[in-house]
Amino acid sequence: MSLKCLIIDDEPNAVYLLEVLIAQTTHWQLMGKCYDALEALAFLKEKQVDFVFLDINMPHLTGMELAALLPTSIKIVFTTAYAEHAADSYSFKTIDYLLKPITLKRFLAATQKIEAAFTTNTPPAELPDQINNNYFFIKSGKVLSRISLDEVLYFEGEKEYVRLVTNKEELLVYRRLKEIEAQLQPPFVRVHNSYIVNTSLLSKVQDNHIYIGSKQIPVSDKFRDGFMEVVTKRMF
Repeated sequence: MSLKCLIIDDEPNAVYLLEVLIAQTTHWQLMGKCYDALEALAFLKEKQVDFVFLDINMPHLTGMELAALLPTSIKIVFTTAYAEHAADSYSFKTIDYLLKPITLKRFLAATQKIEAAFTTNTPPAELPDQINNNYFFIKSGKVLSRISLDEVLYFEGEKEYVRLVTNKEELLVYRRLKEIEAQLQPPFVRVHNSYIVNTSLLSKVQDNHIYIGSKQIPVSDKFRDGFMEVVTKRMF
């Protein structure tokens, strides 16, 4: 499919990576590369595009602020290193939300969503790569294990690794917690920089701590409101 796109990102390496991925895997026409929001607004006054790859953290105007100024005909693929903006991004004409560093596999998945959006003229309604079924596969070492989401108590971040804990086992996965978070939805909620918990399995909440399985987990100020919003929906 022939589509016209624009890259808007203040990171030269990120721009270059997207440029290479577009050239090597699509038939799209890359109309230009802009390194801040003001440059992009000036560019779009002169040329038309179908969609933009839009970074969120930029000088002058953020990607979210720029998105509010774009013509309604332009769809958006947000690119960022931060998963916490995902929900807010879908208040715009968002096709997908790519977490940096963008891998070839993830980009190819995005191309399918992008072309489908222009085929059906309807952008996907769900967050990117959310786990909507009740199971998934985890690679730990050389073993690929099938895990039921219903059995997961919590995910614990440990630098470059994530520890997945159920009542039966613990698995160590070479991924960052924010990457795991981007693929989950309630009842899984981030409660701390180091923890995502399954709120459907917690036993009690007391003094800013969660009790789940045999674990006591702190709830930080940063994530308390989001956590309590999920919990209060289940309160009598």
